[in-house]
Amino acid sequence: MQELHDAPLAPLTTFRLGGPATRLVTATTDDEVIAVVREADASGTPLLIIGGGSNLVISDKGFEGTALRIATTGFRLDGTRLELAAGENWSEAVARTVEAGLAGIECMAGVPGSAGATPIQNVGAYGQEVSATITEVVAYDRRADEVVTIPNADCGFSYRHSRFKQDPTRHVVLRVRFELEDAGGLSAPLKYPETARTLGVEAGERVPAATARETVLKLRAGKGMVLDAEDHDTWSAGSFFTNPILTDAEYAAFLARAAERLGPDVTPPAYPAGDGFTKTSAAWLIDKAGFTKGYGAGPARISTKHTLALTNRGGATTEDLLALAREVRDGVFAAFGVTLVNEPVTVGVSL
Repeated sequence: MQELHDAPLAPLTTFRLGGPATRLVTATTDDEVIAVVREADASGTPLLIIGGGSNLVISDKGFEGTALRIATTGFRLDGTRLELAAGENWSEAVARTVEAGLAGIECMAGVPGSAGATPIQNVGAYGQEVSATITEVVAYDRRADEVVTIPNADCGFSYRHSRFKQDPTRHVVLRVRFELEDAGGLSAPLKYPETARTLGVEAGERVPAATARETVLKLRAGKGMVLDAEDHDTWSAGSFFTNPILTDAEYAAFLARAAERLGPDVTPPAYPAGDGFTKTSAAWLIDKAGFTKGYGAGPARISTKHTLALTNRGGATTEDLLALAREVRDGVFAAFGVTLVNEPVTVGVSL
């Protein structure tokens, strides 16, 4: 294990924001991870878990306590069964499964961060979610002080949510197990219209898995959603707000507000989200509320490539970012009566 004191956390996040941690420990084995967590719990020391840092907004004051960076490694493929250590780079793991001719996570190529974060957020992109292929999550249960194996059905998966996110102090993810599909080198059926349209096929069709992955990477890069140190549009947490899921009554009120603001011929994006619920587009809401690409006058601005990404143009502070996020959230509510919810986890701050 590596241990540092008064250690900068900004370099460990994709936003490149946040103050130092009192103590930063980098663990490379499951036993080291458990030992650090046990020590913190026994002493009552606040604990911050860091994986790939792609979903963190950390206070400018930093973190008073122990920050644990999980840097474990392990990629094991047995037929269609995949096991990833929590510290494995997610995008690289996706590439390796595609190289092996397997389908199921190819459309989540380019999603930044580590494998251990994927079940917490129920990470998804371009028509796929990890909950569709995760079979088990191996985690350290801080309450019971033991390693547990949690089956998919007990993970509480929903849109960008899980039991791990619901109760973030309970479990520390150690390993994630998946069941992929051998479709002869083809992808899973394409669900996302933009992907299918770009490939010139119908939704529900399959294409070579490698082609699906490459197409998604190009689409993501065009939106500034593939990490590039030279491109400030990627100094972000990807999508900053989740797509709102509205009840029938909320959706009807939203349609009325949209018609009043934009005219009766404008139809907002709408996607089924279960009986009595409709999902709409946060990016559409942001844009139509007047927050266009590149919006902002300071060092924190909306991406020039995608309205759903808030970015650090260099020299920003966390407070700069939060001020922009609040302005966008409040502006969307004023325009459409819909409250946007941040997707990244906030540490020491809140919207």
